Amino acid sequence: MAENFFDRVYAAVKRIPKGKVATYGQIAMLAGNPRASRVVGYALHHNPRPGEIPCHRVVNREGRPAPGFAFGGPGIQREMLEREGVVFNKEGNVVLKTCLWNPKIEP
Repeated sequence: MAENFFDRVYAAVKRIPKGKVATYGQIAMLAGNPRASRVVGYALHHNPRPGEIPCHRVVNREGRPAPGFAFGGPGIQREMLEREGVVFNKEGNVVLKTCLWNPKIEP
């Protein structure tokens, strides 16, 4: 059976290491449709395996956690990321300079 876009999103998100984040746009690109960042958000909202697919590691292009994080709101997402060593700035965004995943370097 052919993989659909959601399957490719989940496969890409599973690659994000602890202590790193990816943007919705990065995941859309890795899943084969760079213009589908909103669809990535939809796919992650319907994550079929929350303990296995770390959707909390995906943030927007500015490093902001999802306002309606599916598992308890942005505060929970931030807590989960901080437990993994992700650093936030005073505005509440992830410090992308140090925490953004580079799949070419960290496959």
